[in-house]
Amino acid sequence: MQYNPGWNNSSVNLLHVRAVGPSDTLHYVWSSIGAPTVLLVATAGRSSTLRVNWTRLLSPAPAGAIWIDPPSSVVYSAAVVFTKVFEYSEAKTLEELFYPTYDLSDFSWDSVNHTLNHTALTAEFTGIPATDPSGSFSNGSLAFRVTAYEAGGRDGPLPSLLHTANSSKVEFVLAGVVPRGNSSRFVLELATVEETGVMQKLRSTRSIDDEYTPTIFEMLSLVAKSQNDSSTLSFLQWKATAYGSQTPRREDSIQCRSRGLQAANWSLPVSSIVHAYFGEGVGSTYTISAINISFGGEEGKVYQEKRYLSWSALLGFGQPPKDTFSPLVISIMAVALGTPMVMLLVGSCVVLFAQRKRYSEYEPIN
Repeated sequence: MQYNPGWNNSSVNLLHVRAVGPSDTLHYVWSSIGAPTVLLVATAGRSSTLRVNWTRLLSPAPAGAIWIDPPSSVVYSAAVVFTKVFEYSEAKTLEELFYPTYDLSDFSWDSVNHTLNHTALTAEFTGIPATDPSGSFSNGSLAFRVTAYEAGGRDGPLPSLLHTANSSKVEFVLAGVVPRGNSSRFVLELATVEETGVMQKLRSTRSIDDEYTPTIFEMLSLVAKSQNDSSTLSFLQWKATAYGSQTPRREDSIQCRSRGLQAANWSLPVSSIVHAYFGEGVGSTYTISAINISFGGEEGKVYQEKRYLSWSALLGFGQPPKDTFSPLVISIMAVALGTPMVMLLVGSCVVLFAQRKRYSEYEPIN
């Protein structure tokens, strides 16, 4: 993990996570320059490196300021941009009342260097609006917590996402932010940038096994697929839940919904590192898709009471991890389904044996 490689000033944040495999290298570039963004770049070989022209990156025209050396090693590249947070409440007429939008490109962000943990491979981007007329952020903040992984495994805290070494986790956190309505709900808008020939698909998978995330039976995945060979190139995966506590329990669950995937007809913030890497072709040569993730329990009461909301998602390369039935659930199913089958089999044997048994030692006359 490298913080602002080649730059000694901590007034801006750029975090480079580099994972080297047997024959390839994965690059994650997280930044709060403009809207919070992560670049995902997969390269062939073990020697590819990130290059940053800081003078150009911090200028009004950042195109070409970020690249991978050698450029020919790049196999696949994409980006996820966290653009806005909406706040709304439902009136008695069931109409949604929206408050002024929080544009994340206008936030002021703390230095990530203070939270960087090279041992745990974690970092935190924490910010507040540059202007806050309502005073909602006077004692609160918005954060994106980043975690990289060296090996496969499962997170301990809920929602206990299953991860691989080819993935990283991002946690969206609202803490102490005063809602502007009596039953406010929040919506996180995120956008994806893909090369031509790659399309995004939203998948929903349901399972009866909720051992690791109690009462949550749905997993959602936003996957990037190549139109030529239909192979999955990258993914963003999350459970259909958020939580209203720093130490989440089942009762802290907050309902999480996805409001469809749409082609975005708006441009990304100019200062975003997306333009620095992809250039001016964003929106023409590259395609932008957007999705809204909404959070709200019953009348928004969970956040009203605890003033805390966290939502975790996994992003990475290749196929998203798939949960299999745990040994506990397999044992329960075996007992639940096996016991009736054993009883049926034993009962059938008893009936057959009883039919063949003679009830008298005398032979029939006829």
